[in-house]
Amino acid sequence: MKTNLPKDGWQGLKENFSADAMSGFLVFLLALPLSLGIASASSFPPIFGLVTAMIGGIVVSFLAGSPLTIKGPAAGLIVIVAGAVDEFSKFSPNVLPEEAAKYGWQLALGAVVVAGVIQILFGLLKLGKYSDIFPLSAVHGMLAAIGIIIISKQIHILFGFNPMIDGKPMVEPVELIMELKKTFANFLEHKDVLIVGLVSLFIVFGWPMIPVKALKKIPSALIVLLVAIPLSMYFGLHNVADIKEGGIIIKKGYQPLLDFKKGLFEIIGVNVSFEGLSHVGVFIKYVIMFALVGSLEALLTVKAIDMMDPFKRKSNTNKDLMAVGFGNIVAGIFGGLPMISEVARSSANVNNGGRTRWANFFHGLFILIFLIFAVTFSDMIPKSALAAMLIGVGWKLAHPKEFGHMFKIGPDQLVVFLVTIITTLATDLLIGIAAGIVLKIILHMFRGVSLKSIVKAEFKVENNVIHVSGSIVFSNFLKLQAAIQKFPLTEQIHLDVTHVNFIDHSSIETLHQMENEFKLNGGMLDVIGLNHFENLHGSKHHLAARKKMTR
Repeated sequence: MKTNLPKDGWQGLKENFSADAMSGFLVFLLALPLSLGIASASSFPPIFGLVTAMIGGIVVSFLAGSPLTIKGPAAGLIVIVAGAVDEFSKFSPNVLPEEAAKYGWQLALGAVVVAGVIQILFGLLKLGKYSDIFPLSAVHGMLAAIGIIIISKQIHILFGFNPMIDGKPMVEPVELIMELKKTFANFLEHKDVLIVGLVSLFIVFGWPMIPVKALKKIPSALIVLLVAIPLSMYFGLHNVADIKEGGIIIKKGYQPLLDFKKGLFEIIGVNVSFEGLSHVGVFIKYVIMFALVGSLEALLTVKAIDMMDPFKRKSNTNKDLMAVGFGNIVAGIFGGLPMISEVARSSANVNNGGRTRWANFFHGLFILIFLIFAVTFSDMIPKSALAAMLIGVGWKLAHPKEFGHMFKIGPDQLVVFLVTIITTLATDLLIGIAAGIVLKIILHMFRGVSLKSIVKAEFKVENNVIHVSGSIVFSNFLKLQAAIQKFPLTEQIHLDVTHVNFIDHSSIETLHQMENEFKLNGGMLDVIGLNHFENLHGSKHHLAARKKMTR
């Protein structure tokens, strides 16, 4: 059983001050460049990435339902945010690109605020549990597609280019990928920018390989800043670029949306606009995408960090969803990006010894101090260095090992994974993950899973034994999961699957996690009859889908 859990509230601050303050500082060092880079890639003023991280730490930490997650802007939402700014900017009454971009940013903020309200409603309606209905292969496919999209945009910026269509930056991933041929062909056009970018990229990928443990604790993104800023000053670079279309310079120079030479308190104000409601189709589209994709990513992070928590605490997902929603309302009003429970910073928090929600608070506090005293700093960071950091983030999301991992679990999982990626690249995130879900259901029906079993799990509970029949798949697992969770984690529970004919990968993985959870709390979840199953497609992976052996 769990003992000596860290205290919460003010007592937790006294008890864990040194551990949480140190972890919060180290996470701040990681969050600083990444928040600026994510905002820049999202077509937001860079400084507002830090505004979101500050609100996520100082405000949301007191409301959160998870003790160790770090709230802030996420690379996984770059595609949606940039798309929102681009679409809303088309409705601008001002033809000047800078003013149109500012208009698009302000209307996108309106969608972020409304999405935050919906996320609070999700939490109040206790919908946090429904994150488990998304098949894991489709979720991983969505994240890999996001990684590919990030890389496809940032490679151009690394080389000093910003591909344009009709005077506006390209945002469609297929177009950006096709444009790479032209960028590579002219790679020497901005040599100094490229040198800064390549040096930064080398640090991003090389720093984690350094064998010295003490040095590896320093975030590679911080090292990039320490090297790239002096290097860009040596070359006399400023964040100024020739924007070209068809090889012809159509605009000289770059003007930020706001003058960041002003003080922090002159910058922060009410920036949101709800004029986007007059374009109801576009507005609803982005509200849904912010609410659904943001909530899904946030809940998946909470689930992952709970597994990493050395004290194995169980987060309140609905409370955490409401906290993120409130954070998005505040961030959206003042100009910030949408926030989630961010996985990279949350993982760093656990690895750095963070113990309570105060680590997230300290991370936000250090960002606030930075904003007050160094607000002009964001203009000094070369865009090619930020691009290198984001390529590193994208690479982690779309790492080749993800493809191999899916294939090891089963060729069918790889197919769902790939279809989700391809559909997302060709359309958008919501259609992409919907395609993955539909394909998964079709594959299950070809395997003999009845339409009734797709939507409803058949089981009965007798004392501490749950007898299941039919099939156990991602779309019907929630009710069965709720039945298991009604028992205290200290109990010995038996799940009888002798009359089940098929268990899919998502259900196997969740059952595996629940077995560990019962074990860590002194109980047991015993799956009876699993020895009568064989892994699908002959896979040797312990999380592969399983079908009843026919003998």
